[in-house]
Amino acid sequence: MTWTAKRLHGSASTLHEFSPPERPERTLCAVEAHSTAFVIGSAQRESEVDSQCASALGVSIVRRGSGGGAVLLVPGRHVWIDVWLPSGDALWSDDVIVAADWLGEAFALALTDAQVQSVSVHRGPASSDAWSKMVCFLGRGPGEVFSGGQKIVGLSQRRTRDWIRFQTVVHRQFSARLTADLLAVAVDSEAVAQWQSQVYEIGDLPILDLLRARLPR
Repeated sequence: MTWTAKRLHGSASTLHEFSPPERPERTLCAVEAHSTAFVIGSAQRESEVDSQCASALGVSIVRRGSGGGAVLLVPGRHVWIDVWLPSGDALWSDDVIVAADWLGEAFALALTDAQVQSVSVHRGPASSDAWSKMVCFLGRGPGEVFSGGQKIVGLSQRRTRDWIRFQTVVHRQFSARLTADLLAVAVDSEAVAQWQSQVYEIGDLPILDLLRARLPR
C-alpha cells in the first residue's frame, strides 16, 4: 500500500487540531510550525508552565490532544512528522501499547541506515518519573526510539473510531535550558545538564527522507 505525502504549515495551535485527511489512506505529513511553542500534553496542568516567562520570550503555550509531557518546538531546530492511519488498515491496532511499534521500527531502520549507533525501540507501557511527566523527552513511551540512553524520537498518539494520528518529533538541536525555564518549577544546573544528555540531536540528518524509504508498504 502506498503513502500519501503532505506538507503542513501554520501555528502550532492550528497544526495540533485534529483534522484527518479527506480520504481514508495512509498519510505522511511533514509539519512546520512558524513560531516557537511549548506544547503540553492533554493531562498536564497549565500551572506547570511559567506563562510570564513564555510571554516574555515570545513562546506560545499550546495544548495537544494526546498525552505525555511537554515538547519544545523551535523552528529550524526540530523535525515534526505526523502519520495518519485509517481504521481497517493492516497496520492498525486497538492496543495503544503496541499500536506504534511498527512506526518506531521504521524510524529505527531509517536511523540505522544513517549510521546512528545502538538504536532501539521502547516496547511496552510508558516508563516515567516526576520530570518526564512534565517533559516528553525525559521519559519512555510505546514506540519511541532511542540511541543507548538518549531519546531520538518522541511519539504520542491520538485516536478516534476512524483514525489514529501518530505525532512524532526529533530534535536537530535541543535546549534543555529553555525547556527548564518554561516550567513553573526550579530546575538546577545539574538537572539541566542531565536533561541535555538524555536527548539525541540529529543535526542535519534528512530524517523525513530516511523514514519515507522505510515505511511499510
